[in-house]
Amino acid sequence: MNLSQRIIRSTIDWSGANLLLADYLASRFTYRSREEWCCRIISGEITLNGRTVDPETVLQLHDQIEYRPQDITEPPADLNYQVVFEDEQLLVIDKPGNLCMHPAGPFFKHTLWHLLCTRYGAIHFVNRLDRETSGLLLAVKDPKSAKKLTRSVSGKKYLVIVHGNFPEETIADGFLINANSVVRKKRRFVTAMPETPPFESAKTAFRKISFVNGLSLVEAVLSTGRMHQIRATVNSLGFPVAGDKLYGVDETFYLKQRTGELTDDDRAKLLLTRQALHSASLEFTHPASGETMKFTSPMPQDMQNILS
Repeated sequence: MNLSQRIIRSTIDWSGANLLLADYLASRFTYRSREEWCCRIISGEITLNGRTVDPETVLQLHDQIEYRPQDITEPPADLNYQVVFEDEQLLVIDKPGNLCMHPAGPFFKHTLWHLLCTRYGAIHFVNRLDRETSGLLLAVKDPKSAKKLTRSVSGKKYLVIVHGNFPEETIADGFLINANSVVRKKRRFVTAMPETPPFESAKTAFRKISFVNGLSLVEAVLSTGRMHQIRATVNSLGFPVAGDKLYGVDETFYLKQRTGELTDDDRAKLLLTRQALHSASLEFTHPASGETMKFTSPMPQDMQNILS
């Protein structure tokens, strides 16, 4: 573990497979142009599966990209995380809504991983949240505990605010597929099994808590844990997520944010500065004592504000 040397790693999933290395980097990490990424690749700062390669190399599923930059200025982030519980084996963290968990893109020291490792030594996350998702997550101080806890975590409940009057209760049982969007990583929920991969099964139980000012506060309980599962599912059901640049009222906000082109009118339509998704409840069996541990986190003020 090196807390002083920034190493950016990326694993190629279905959204990056068959792209050229330079194209992938330019679309995924927009703080540099394609030409700049080509220079970095040629200089040897970027390796693919541990080897220096040509910028035109075609990426394959599960390829490993590693980048050791020297001159990236980190954007600001909300570093005010809270330790809800701690013992010799594990940590329960309440994460703010603008903090990456792991080093990625321009973020290194402004990540939960760096903050926790600086304070506690090596830690391992059991569950993950997107940068703009707030709330509870679990970390352990040794990898053996992480494997045990992954199987025992249950009761993961989220709060999400969406546009429109959401159904009182519904179970979304289906699949997540490529959304064929201008944003490559965007996903779409469908109920019928797709004829061709890639796709993943996804099941979420939803319950409407309230409907105020054209917005629904919805509880989501996960049966599976897929990338963008809640956000992609509610958006595909016709209920865009408040504050969400990708799964909200206009997906072009995602690209405009990355290029610094969001207008005041765009921000007004978003309603808040980050996606309105919060990890509100977490339950698991302690790996040493066998005790059932339950934790809750109240809905953050920024989400409360748009419902008032």
